[in-house]
Amino acid sequence: MSSPKQLRVGVVGAGEVAQVIHLPCLSLLSHLYTISSICDISRKNASHCAAKFHIPKCAADAYEVINDPAVDVVFILTSDEFHAVYAIAALEAGKHVMIEKPITLSMQAAQRIIEAEKKAAGPRVFVGYMRRYAPSFTQAFKREIASIPRILYARVRDFSGPNTYFVNGSGTFQVKNTDFPEDAGTQREKMLRELYSEAFDGKVATPERKNMCRFLGSLGSHDISLMREALGFPESVGGVTANDPFYSAIFNFRNKTGEPFAVTYESGIDSVPEFDAHLAVYGQDKRVTIHYDSPYVKGLPIKVVVVEKNEHGEIQKREMLTSYEDAYTAELQEMHACFTEGKAVKTTAEDALQDLKLYDLIYKKYEESR
Repeated sequence: MSSPKQLRVGVVGAGEVAQVIHLPCLSLLSHLYTISSICDISRKNASHCAAKFHIPKCAADAYEVINDPAVDVVFILTSDEFHAVYAIAALEAGKHVMIEKPITLSMQAAQRIIEAEKKAAGPRVFVGYMRRYAPSFTQAFKREIASIPRILYARVRDFSGPNTYFVNGSGTFQVKNTDFPEDAGTQREKMLRELYSEAFDGKVATPERKNMCRFLGSLGSHDISLMREALGFPESVGGVTANDPFYSAIFNFRNKTGEPFAVTYESGIDSVPEFDAHLAVYGQDKRVTIHYDSPYVKGLPIKVVVVEKNEHGEIQKREMLTSYEDAYTAELQEMHACFTEGKAVKTTAEDALQDLKLYDLIYKKYEESR
């Protein structure tokens, strides 16, 4: 059996998600990937990662990575406002693109990525919704909810606690440097203003609107994307509340037999160092819940719990763990198959656009209720 093709990776962004998650995972997947170059707005961050992970080239300019002929796939691990610009440039350079979620912050920017991918006619976009690749989700959870004849209710919860607690305990020893160019903040704010203007149809980007947009793009995108794969796209948004950094919504769905059911979404970030994230689906005789733990600590179990009434009328509880393999590792193996074997990408740019469409419905429902 021949060895798999080793994809050459160029990494744009050497911050937290790169240092704690992607660079360690890529290093452990050395039979599938090799990291050719890395860049960061902080040259010290880039140099640190290059030395630590044995990356031959580092830079402060993203386009040095994007246009590097020794790169097959560009990982975009920057702040959200840079995602579309760098993704489009990478596609134009003939490179596959992995965009860490969210794809971007506006539907218009996502559409520009989609059009660039079509024009490139070969390079592909893979959006990093890692929870959807967790083995316990793709196998145990989806199998168990498929046997519920009629869904009566579902709940999406994500109270993640402070990231720093989990990062500091992850054993990855992240460094944070601040040697940024003088105009970096100005450029970032300009790009954000343009995205906010698109996201809110030209309305003033109040602090309240900005906070909701950034929250849904960061923590919220994990949950909304997971909900969509498990349950589909809601018919409507029934209500929204915001008490930053806590948000909730009610989504109206119909199950496979046409009856309506509601899904509650609740999420927020406090200072309690507990990661409380799950998706729960309720039927008449069966409840199925998948529990996620912090992705910043590699290998924490993602478990599926089933509580049901058995044929004797008794309560029965089952717990399943498909694999200890973390969701990011599963995701990167799937992406390799997509880019080298032509396998269909599940988390495409078109798929990610659906999240932004749902965010737009959330924004509008919230504005109605004020």
